[in-house]
Amino acid sequence: MSSYNVTPRMKPLSARKSAILCALDIGSSKIVCLIARLIPMEASETLRGRTHKCRILGIGHQRSRGIKAGTVVDMDEAEQAIRMTVDAAERMAGVQVESVIVNVTGGRLNSQHYQARIQIGGHSVTDRDLHRVLEAAAAKTASQGQAVLHSLPTGFSLDATKGIRDPKGMMGDHLGAQMHVVGCDVAATRNLMLAIERCHLDVEAMVSTPYASGLSGLVDDEADMGTVLIDMGGGTTSIGVFNGGHLVHTDAIAVGGNHVTMDIARGLTIRMSDAERLKTLYGSCISSASDDRETIAVTQVGEDGEHAHHIPKSHLVRIIRPRVEEILELVRDRLTAAGLSAGSRQRVVLTGGACQLTGMPESARKILSSQVRIGRPLGIQGLPESAKSPGFSASLGLLIYPQVAGIEHFEPRRSQVMKSTGTDGYVSRVGKWLRESF
Repeated sequence: MSSYNVTPRMKPLSARKSAILCALDIGSSKIVCLIARLIPMEASETLRGRTHKCRILGIGHQRSRGIKAGTVVDMDEAEQAIRMTVDAAERMAGVQVESVIVNVTGGRLNSQHYQARIQIGGHSVTDRDLHRVLEAAAAKTASQGQAVLHSLPTGFSLDATKGIRDPKGMMGDHLGAQMHVVGCDVAATRNLMLAIERCHLDVEAMVSTPYASGLSGLVDDEADMGTVLIDMGGGTTSIGVFNGGHLVHTDAIAVGGNHVTMDIARGLTIRMSDAERLKTLYGSCISSASDDRETIAVTQVGEDGEHAHHIPKSHLVRIIRPRVEEILELVRDRLTAAGLSAGSRQRVVLTGGACQLTGMPESARKILSSQVRIGRPLGIQGLPESAKSPGFSASLGLLIYPQVAGIEHFEPRRSQVMKSTGTDGYVSRVGKWLRESF
């Protein structure tokens, strides 16, 4: 088996054409399907990377099944949940979906940086030269058992001049490219694709969750100046570091909001559903003066059946706080290990459903950085109120991704991931032969 695995690449979206697209956000706690019309728009100052405005036509979401820590653990259950979610969005939009853009959270997201140089012999840089140097950088990404989600150019060089954003039309002898490659386990991507393809849907592109969340929740200045985006999901907390307008680092830890719920269920001997309700209604990760006086009704499950009693709110806070601090400390340690520690002046944006816990920004200010804000999806029309929350940042980022997909659209060698799911067979090999021969 080839060690160079590339997930499906998306063709760039024409800046002058409208399109209807479908995004499928498969998380550990919920699955969301969004169908939207993308309409060409004038350039925006705050969201400079966007060429289209998104108008939501249909939305479907329900509790996730068959997914744990962002990866498929029960194929039949995952397929059923995906079918029902897509069906609800199709009915609302009045359209039939054939392909989806899907996010990837599990499978040990990781980052690698590569450089490549090619000779261009003194002539001006063409599109073909850019493709060649990007392919040369991508070819270095061979890593056994790794699927490549993104191959993002972060800068170019011409001879001794570095830090060039777009070298097209410039002249030189040697063209260099720096590339950030986001990878994850092949098995995770393969099983996710398989669950979707069993629903008779094609996978148009796979996008790492922190990249998608950053596309929808950051304004351009934040991506330029340097921002750590932390997407706090149910089963996974993923990290995306943006600098100079690029995604420069990705990581994920398999701890999230569901672990807080589990701690509450264990600590109070109550059902998971009751623990989730308590967390949502009364949960906090910072204590206040009134916590000892305020009481919460709890229905405990014991040997002699169920019985209700009251506990002080401070008891709930004491269960929640250690887990939240553990998650934020793990994020801090991962950033430090990557040489990207969030200093006091580094901006941190929290997003994802689990960041809505009361006191989360205050906890993050203590552990990560003094500059913390909650990130919500920006610049999307037709959203119901319930979908304007941080929990939908990744889902909506998948609709923005096609507008920037051209950044990484070059033609690397086709992968075994494609072959394994039946999407890179005889026809595409003939097409490749025709392209290379004529």
